Amino acid sequence: MLLRKALLKRHSVLPGFDLALGFTLLYLSFIVLIPLSAAFLKTATMTWPAFWETVTAPRVLASYRLTFGASLGGALVNAVFGLIVAWVLVRYDFPAKRFIDALVDLPFALPTAVAGIALTALYAQNGWIGQFLPFKVSFTPLGVFVALTFIGLPFVVRTVQPVLEDLHKEFEEAAATLGANRWQTFRLVIFPILAPALLTGFALAFARALGEYGSVIFIAGNMPMVSEITPLLIITKLEQYDVQGATAIAVVMLVAAFILLLGINALQGWARRRQGR
Repeated sequence: MLLRKALLKRHSVLPGFDLALGFTLLYLSFIVLIPLSAAFLKTATMTWPAFWETVTAPRVLASYRLTFGASLGGALVNAVFGLIVAWVLVRYDFPAKRFIDALVDLPFALPTAVAGIALTALYAQNGWIGQFLPFKVSFTPLGVFVALTFIGLPFVVRTVQPVLEDLHKEFEEAAATLGANRWQTFRLVIFPILAPALLTGFALAFARALGEYGSVIFIAGNMPMVSEITPLLIITKLEQYDVQGATAIAVVMLVAAFILLLGINALQGWARRRQGR
């Protein structure tokens, strides 16, 4: 038996743990750690007063509020309606179901610039949708929210959908036999199972929205203090050859996004532990 295991290990086509871990760390270092470290190292060349003045300028603070606020709002909306879309796609059969299922992935495949132009044309005051609205969408913060909601929907749907497919209807039937109504069944039986996946989808949608650029710059209008997002402000500083200022703002975005995502992952772990008890 020991000889067989030794031969299997020797002739296995899969790499061993040490080699696989080494390749993993090397790949992550080149793709993630080194680029992020470069931003921190460049920012470290600034004095603390210069750094603080750069990242707390009124124009920069306004871009933070818009970027994080619109990203959070879009992720919350997608968490609600993404769950509904995933539920309909999994639980019901209807004509054109495959077409709608494929349509969910459109924001993945569509170039962000094309999405921005399309949304701007639709929601402009003379657009197909905008002309019927009593308020202005394009070239306002509301337009930023619409764009970030558009690009974040697939993350929630595709994260929740596999969990729903594995959720057996016997759980709901058992709850019904015990006298639970539909709301109680969803709240006490279904939602606790879906919560970790829903939190993951929310986190992915939120993180994706924080760094979105292409689909936003067309519909936002890019007015300083009004509809200017932080990624655009970073690009603007780079165009002005203010590399230190750009990296300083980028570091603030990285730290804030990491803290928020760490909190969301902690909530997700808590939900998994609660589900396992």
